[in-house]
Amino acid sequence: MSNIDDKNGKIILQNTKAYCYYYGINKIAEFKCRILENSFLGLLLNIDNIEVWTRLIGKFNAYNLLATYATAILLNENKDRILTIISNIKGAAGRFECVKNDSIIGIVDYAHTPDALENVLDTIDEINNKQNNIITVIGAGGNRDKTKRPLMAKIASEKSNKLILTSDNPRFEEPLSIIEDMQKGIDINNRNKTIVIVDRKEAIKTACNMANTGDIILIAGKGHENYQEINGVKTHFNDMELLKEFLNIK
Repeated sequence: MSNIDDKNGKIILQNTKAYCYYYGINKIAEFKCRILENSFLGLLLNIDNIEVWTRLIGKFNAYNLLATYATAILLNENKDRILTIISNIKGAAGRFECVKNDSIIGIVDYAHTPDALENVLDTIDEINNKQNNIITVIGAGGNRDKTKRPLMAKIASEKSNKLILTSDNPRFEEPLSIIEDMQKGIDINNRNKTIVIVDRKEAIKTACNMANTGDIILIAGKGHENYQEINGVKTHFNDMELLKEFLNIK
């Protein structure tokens, strides 16, 4: 089973002796679906000529759900049962987890690598269609790969309208030193839309305060984690709890 829309889709299966099946949205395949609606509330898909709504968000999840559906069909599961299960799936905590008050959308995601961050921001941009501002709050973990720090800041600054650099889990490093590493990746033309707030709680609060109607806030890096680690001590900290508090979401 492989994604026919992926440039490596056929290469992955080229040497297999098993019968190959493909799924996709754009190209001819044994299993196809159409995206009828792609919003921050979820996806409306047409799979096998049946419309199904899911709370999962983004085109990447349409592919994931189609792959799941195709696999289940090939295992002789009941089609209606599969689609019912798909419609009831809930996203994992901290993985493109989306909330909304009357006017602002907030997203918490575990993205803590350049590739993951780029995929999340591209998904937001795909749904947003450049209509509203994207405000990103992000840091980088201490005592981990330092080479990714400027790369992540570069991506965030290029794909966001406003950027707040802050702490993640600094561990045994100085938070400001980590942020300085990140700043090295920001082009001079993007520095005027970037601010530094070392305290992560204050950074999230500031993002919420500066957001206008329709804006999208991305809090990236910690996702589902319910702690922040500083100098070997873990204290309770949860991005989603704070996002809901500052957006006044019950």
